Amino acid sequence: MAAVAVRDPDAREQVGGPSEVRERLEVFAGEVLAGAMNRPVQLVNGGLYLRGLIEQGQRKSLEPLVERLGGEADYQSLQQFLADSPWDPAAVTRAVAERVAPEIGVEAWVLDDTGFPKDGKGSPGVKRQYSGTLGKIGNCQIGVSAHAVGAKGTVPLGFALYLPEEWCADGGRRTKAKIPEEVTFKTKPELGVELIERAAGWEVEAAPVLGDQAYGENTALRERLNKGGLEYVLSVGPETTVFAPGTTFAVPERPAGKGRPPSRPVPDAEPQAIGALIAGLPPEQFKTVTFRDGPDKEPVASRFCFVRVRTGNRPKKRTPWPPREEWLIAEWPAGREAPTDYWLSNLPQDTEPERLARLARLRWKIELDYKQLKGELGLDHYEGRSWLGWYHHTALVTTAHGFLTLERQNPKAPRPA
Repeated sequence: MAAVAVRDPDAREQVGGPSEVRERLEVFAGEVLAGAMNRPVQLVNGGLYLRGLIEQGQRKSLEPLVERLGGEADYQSLQQFLADSPWDPAAVTRAVAERVAPEIGVEAWVLDDTGFPKDGKGSPGVKRQYSGTLGKIGNCQIGVSAHAVGAKGTVPLGFALYLPEEWCADGGRRTKAKIPEEVTFKTKPELGVELIERAAGWEVEAAPVLGDQAYGENTALRERLNKGGLEYVLSVGPETTVFAPGTTFAVPERPAGKGRPPSRPVPDAEPQAIGALIAGLPPEQFKTVTFRDGPDKEPVASRFCFVRVRTGNRPKKRTPWPPREEWLIAEWPAGREAPTDYWLSNLPQDTEPERLARLARLRWKIELDYKQLKGELGLDHYEGRSWLGWYHHTALVTTAHGFLTLERQNPKAPRPA
């Protein structure tokens, strides 16, 4: 097996010799692939594909991957294995997560999405759309993902391909991309919460869900997580409205001789934007909180305030009313003219400020996942035009990522003197 493509020098020192790595990879592949692949040819191709992803090479698309594997791999067989073979990518992702998560000390689950730049119009879900990866509008696919992050690493909990409405309505393009009939349009928050709910049924330690404003400002997502017994610390913008502390809700009396008596409680004050609410708080509401951003990190200190509020979204059918109480967290570093970030959280009322602050700031770790998944393992290198192929590729990249995460912690791997 060629040298393992780990660009972190410390990790490279831990992976040991090529033959040892190959043996450990074969064992790991057998553990996590066997439950989803019941045909010998699937297991063989799965192991080969993993080797191709991990071995050195700039491109991890199928053609250069097969070239690196030499005579061991057959291009047509691997192509069919990726694009059409009936094995369940979710089962592979679950096996990897259940194997890796206990080793990393899970602290949070993170929701995010990333762009996959593409040429042409044939790849499923591709269109000109905004991508944070590109930092602009470009021709790309968007993948929503969930990840478990911990003190010793990260592990993806799943990927979902965002399918724009025009794709959902285009029968011809759907047929060419082999998109199943049951796939309908879903927003990115809907895809994200489904990934979280699926992982919640696995043997993976549950943890508070983190996410940026695209997810935090989605009321339905927050309610769905809360109803499912899942905690969250989700970013929101300063225009998000809440009812200030002390707001009361009471059912008004029925006006004399007029219709049915009211049944919905009415607040005694209008909701206000959290940016204005936080700006109007007295200085003593803010405190300097110190916390560690990892086991070997130096302590981090910043000014925060923590306020119990109720969100100000308009009442809708099936939406609890009055809104439940939750935390509004704001970070306002010393010397800044305004707060830099805001979050809403359903963590218990007695949660320590240090934990709230640390979770609020922990989402950055997702960038470590994307950096390795794309930069080293070719997450965005899949060039096929098959819906299932995209899911197969992301599941196998997840497997390679999980293997390397365990390699970094392998006490039996040789280390330099």
